[in-house]
Amino acid sequence: MKPARKRILPVKKVVRKSGRGTQYAALCYRVRKGKSYEILLVTSRGAGRWIPPKGWPMKGLSPEETAATEALEEAGVKGRVHGVSLGRYKYTRTPDESRKISAEAYVFPLEVRGFAKTFKEKGQRQIKWFSPKKAAMVVREPKLKKIIRDFDPRHLKSA
Repeated sequence: MKPARKRILPVKKVVRKSGRGTQYAALCYRVRKGKSYEILLVTSRGAGRWIPPKGWPMKGLSPEETAATEALEEAGVKGRVHGVSLGRYKYTRTPDESRKISAEAYVFPLEVRGFAKTFKEKGQRQIKWFSPKKAAMVVREPKLKKIIRDFDPRHLKSA
């Protein structure tokens, strides 16, 4: 009997959606020996939840460039970002105890190729590599869990 094939999440071009509540995230990954790979997550500064590096749109930058910039600022990683979104997920931001803001993040894969010695938010967040299975377990948002579970960097070359 053949093993079940992993469902491939289709990649999508993102219309330059921006505005209130829209952020761009980098799904940072590195390929290990063989076929395995790891996902990098950072903690949010407020609640300390595990999340991909993400941020608000930046004037003059495309969504994927914004995601790559956030990965550098928050985790100190440099690499090659792909210009297609793996999908989006919704979440609730709590900038302070009295406010809750609905937001969504478009996720762009970023192959990590190097690290900066110094970066904007160094020391403000924890940074950790996870197996894809563990990364999907530690993030809170269901759609982000699905994006991580369905992600396979071997399928990016054909995208």
